[in-house]
Amino acid sequence: MTRIIGGAVGGRRLQTPPGDRTRPTSDRVREAMFSSIEAWCGSMQGLRVLDLYAGSGAIGLEAWSRGAAAVTLVESDRRTARLIESNAHALGCRAATVRPLAVQTFLAVPPPDDQRFDVVVSDPPYPLTDDELAEDLRLLAPWLADDALVIVERARRSPEPRWPGPRLEGTRSKRYGETTLWYAHAG
Repeated sequence: MTRIIGGAVGGRRLQTPPGDRTRPTSDRVREAMFSSIEAWCGSMQGLRVLDLYAGSGAIGLEAWSRGAAAVTLVESDRRTARLIESNAHALGCRAATVRPLAVQTFLAVPPPDDQRFDVVVSDPPYPLTDDELAEDLRLLAPWLADDALVIVERARRSPEPRWPGPRLEGTRSKRYGETTLWYAHAG
């Protein structure tokens, strides 16, 4: 397994979607995010990870590179979803499942019991409204394993997400420049 560092694997950069429709997570924020995940769970070994609004797939693919057993990446743009598949293939990642669907469409169907996720990272486009994000989180709750960790990446000026307690309660936030990571745990 090859570790992803700075958006690159073995010196080769991941492909990213052209234009400005996606906003890649900065290396600093991604490293801090994975440090937090590993502090919470000890290691990524064997975890099931869900990457919502996946963009290039860098978050989900890095989770795999750190030992996640299964990674599901949800990206509504079909061309971008194909790019994620290409990135996964280039890395030799067979643990990745790419779902070319809108996030709410993917989450609207209840999961089988054996497909609950231990870690979820949601990096919605900044223009996504607070109400749409709240609906994402409400639909996400049944997909979570007990004690799952959920991280939402938002603009610094965005308010705290409306977590659908008691199943999912916010625990903390951390700012990095113009980005805030919001953390929640499933009960």
